[in-house]
Amino acid sequence: MGSVIDVAIEEGSLTGRKPTVVFVLGGPGSGKGTQCANIAQHFGFTHLNTGDLLRAESRSGSENGTMIQNMIKEGKIVPTEVTIKLLQKAMQESGNDKLLIDGFPRDDGSRAAFEAVIKIEPEFVLFLDCSEEEMKTRLLNRNQGREDDNIDTIRKRFKVFRESTLPVIEYYNSKGKVRKIDAGKPAQEVFEAVKIIFTSKSEKVNRCGCIIL
Repeated sequence: MGSVIDVAIEEGSLTGRKPTVVFVLGGPGSGKGTQCANIAQHFGFTHLNTGDLLRAESRSGSENGTMIQNMIKEGKIVPTEVTIKLLQKAMQESGNDKLLIDGFPRDDGSRAAFEAVIKIEPEFVLFLDCSEEEMKTRLLNRNQGREDDNIDTIRKRFKVFRESTLPVIEYYNSKGKVRKIDAGKPAQEVFEAVKIIFTSKSEKVNRCGCIIL
């Protein structure tokens, strides 16, 4: 049985749909998964977690899966074309026009590739800003059995975030698309701030009087 990323996907093909996309970015342990689950439940978004997609592929037994598994262990970024194809397939299969993309793009190359292949820019970027000390504590305390939750890999992941993902956030900030939240607070307090952002967006009315996000 072939890997999903071996399936040829036509560039820009989302079967005529132009979904609203929100990127959710933050360092490892900043609470992206928790907040995305809350947003999905309260605002009707489909939550696409690139880490989960990659981990599922890594368990598939394919050649690409083995490569992904090794890169995850080392805290490295998986090749952009692999992530894009997995993500595009998930977007196509979701059937939803409101999509939260969690932990992507991780670098400027994947940002550019997403916009070139998927042909969609995010409505905005939700940036969960959290100190490395707090994120390290959370990662070491959580018990998910994840092989990348060890101190050496955590340090590598922080370095990748600083060097590769922060420039993406800066790029979108220059376009006025970043909504920054203090993610060092308890999860429920963080979500109260998140709700303000999504509620104001969902209540925005365009010139024709239609409710838009």
